[in-house]
Amino acid sequence: MCRSIKTLRPPAIPEDATEEEIRAAALQYVRKVSGFRAPAAHNREVFDRAVDAVAEATAELLEGLEVRGASKARA
Repeated sequence: MCRSIKTLRPPAIPEDATEEEIRAAALQYVRKVSGFRAPAAHNREVFDRAVDAVAEATAELLEGLEVRGASKARA
C-alpha cells in the first residue's frame, strides 16, 4: 500500500485530521490505485471524482471510529 499515507486518527495525530490531510491521503490512494501521478486531461474528471469520494469516505470513517481510551466529546 502507499507508505506515504499517514495514519489520521489519534493517537497517531493529537487532534482531528484536517480536510487538507484527508484530501492528501485520498489523493495518494487514488494515485496509487490508478497508476497516475497526474492524469491526462481526458481522465481528469473521473480522477478528481475518485479523490472526492475517497476523501468523503475517509472523513466518515474517521468520524465514526472509537479509539480506546480517547474521549468521544468533540466540540
